[in-house]
Amino acid sequence: MEIRRVTDPREVEAARALFGGAAFPVAIDRFLTGPNHHLLIAYDGDEPLGMVTGVEMACPDKGTEMFLYDLNIAESGRRRGVGRALIAALARLARERGCCGTRLLGERDSAATWAADARTPAHRDDEDATILLSWPFSDPDQSPSVGVN
Repeated sequence: MEIRRVTDPREVEAARALFGGAAFPVAIDRFLTGPNHHLLIAYDGDEPLGMVTGVEMACPDKGTEMFLYDLNIAESGRRRGVGRALIAALARLARERGCCGTRLLGERDSAATWAADARTPAHRDDEDATILLSWPFSDPDQSPSVGVN
């Protein structure tokens, strides 16, 4: 297995099955050219086995952390250590880039979240209740606007 940092949109297209839906060219370009956005893909030869995306987020009172944004393993890559290897590779990248840690926010009933937790040396914070709010837009390139309607 080889893990590569992806910067070429053609590699995203070739690994399309690893993503949750259709990839948007503008979004691909925006992600791949963002200096704090990272896409790692695990390969067995030319076959994409899994992918992880990370986004560096800086906060004045916390420093910069790498958020594991998305992790997906192809059926052919499951139970082979691909997810664990991708998480470890993202953590190494985070250290190289001076991040103070890596975080994953996942749903309590997500099997993938708990699989990542069980197979990596993650610290799980069960003390705090976590809420994930989202504001979906029909156009992925639309900027969010929050206000009173």
